Amino acid sequence: MVGFVFLVLGAGIAMIFPYLMGKLLGKEETNNIISDSTFGDLFSDKFNIVIALIAVFIVQAIFSFFRVYLFGVVTENTLNDLRKAAFRHLVVSPMNFYNKSKVGELSSRIATDINLLQDTMNSTIAEFVRQTIVVLVSTIALFLFTPKLSLIMLAVVPLVTFGAIFFGGFIKRLSKKSQDAAAESNSILTEALSGIVNVKSFTNELYEIARYGRSAEKIKNLTLKAVVWRAAFISFIIVSMFSTIVFIIWQGMLFVDNGTLSKEEFYQFIFFTIFIGSSLGSLPNAYASIKKALGATERLMEILGGEIEQIQLEKKLEVLDLNGNVSFENVSFAYESRPEITVLKNLSFEVQAGQKVALVGASGAGKTTISSLLLRFYEPLSGNILFDNKKASDYSLTAIRNEMTIVPQDVILFNGTIKENILYGDVDADESAIIEAAEKANAHNFIMSFPDGYDTIVGDRGIKLSGGQRQRIAIARAILKNPTILVLDEATSSLDSESERLVQDALDKLMENRTSFVIAHRLSTIKNCDKIFVFEKGELVEQGTHEELMVVPDGTYKHLAKIQFS
Repeated sequence: MVGFVFLVLGAGIAMIFPYLMGKLLGKEETNNIISDSTFGDLFSDKFNIVIALIAVFIVQAIFSFFRVYLFGVVTENTLNDLRKAAFRHLVVSPMNFYNKSKVGELSSRIATDINLLQDTMNSTIAEFVRQTIVVLVSTIALFLFTPKLSLIMLAVVPLVTFGAIFFGGFIKRLSKKSQDAAAESNSILTEALSGIVNVKSFTNELYEIARYGRSAEKIKNLTLKAVVWRAAFISFIIVSMFSTIVFIIWQGMLFVDNGTLSKEEFYQFIFFTIFIGSSLGSLPNAYASIKKALGATERLMEILGGEIEQIQLEKKLEVLDLNGNVSFENVSFAYESRPEITVLKNLSFEVQAGQKVALVGASGAGKTTISSLLLRFYEPLSGNILFDNKKASDYSLTAIRNEMTIVPQDVILFNGTIKENILYGDVDADESAIIEAAEKANAHNFIMSFPDGYDTIVGDRGIKLSGGQRQRIAIARAILKNPTILVLDEATSSLDSESERLVQDALDKLMENRTSFVIAHRLSTIKNCDKIFVFEKGELVEQGTHEELMVVPDGTYKHLAKIQFS
């Protein structure tokens, strides 16, 4: 608000300039004295007018400094809040949101679109308001000082207004399309660089270059189209405005010649007209930029207005102290992105606290979906999931997830130190707890073999560590969290024999006295589980121990075991 005050004052003080210049140039001199009926003797001398003009420049400079400074402060604070709000909203958005959105596109919204808003809020809006004030004040001054010519000038305003509305709406639509194309392009870039190993191993560099090239061409074409319309708008303004100004000045000279207009009034009119012309000339470009920024704002508002999970973002206040009993009662589920495919069909089973349960079945049988429902990434279409004989929906989302953790097949570490990645399990843990967790995960020895030990940087997604090392860091992270319920999703499937032995030993320690769900294709890793659930097409078809299932005639598990162990 204060910035706008300085903006208005600065624009207003600038309007004194054409008034004083008209007086300086337009009055007839008599002994170097200029007659002035409005301000008495204040502007009766040329020297006083020059001093007044310099004072106007100094005051305007001071107002401009505070205007730019205050707008910059407000803009950066606003955008800082917007960045944090957008990231906060993304982090607490449900998994269904990410099933429908691309990470690269979302990062583009946070980065590119907000940067566009930064330029607009820092300078464009202020400039648009300032130039609008100049036009309004100059127009009022013209009516006060030269009413005869002002009516001619007024005829131009509707033409410019309707032109601005027409061009502005079209430019805004093009801007939204351009922003969408930029987000899509950024998504392709992120995917290609994140999966660079696949790109190179399949020698698909040319394919990715072509894919990104098509995306870049789309951005270029949309941008050039917007440029054409902006150029047409500016050309329209130049032709309509400046042709009119020339015509009005010509009319003013005729008025001076026939004595109906004084030279002082004529010069004031010229300067005010120049101010109006230059301001109107810059308004279309500023207006187009604002409309472009509004397109970006709409996309950001779509993100900020989306559905979010009811996550408790304060420190962990609620401790459930679960025993670890888990039950599925007639649970059915289909993903929102594929509603026609029922992934789980009236699924029912019960797991006692501390049991180690294996989930077995072909790909697409629903094993990973069960783990997602346990963590309440999604809600069942029907049926209930119970923890300690209480419905999952009766617990707060944060509290129930605090009782669980998952060790996935494809471990993703954050680009920080090993210590920071282990601390992700409990950010308040001390040094001794971190080391103890690493030791239990069979990770301490290889960590200490690095020159920087626990301060070793793991690189983007943990690329500087081997698969087995990443897996053991993830296990140490899970141990530090100390969950009641544990989900292991193919945690050893992609490791060599030595790494698998170390990881499996760490997993055995992790599963002690915890309810554990083990998703595995390699049946050799689940022989010792307390119970094995066998799934086919979202239905539980068999359950029992390894020994019990191996004697089931024509059993699915027995068939899978024969294939793997033969």
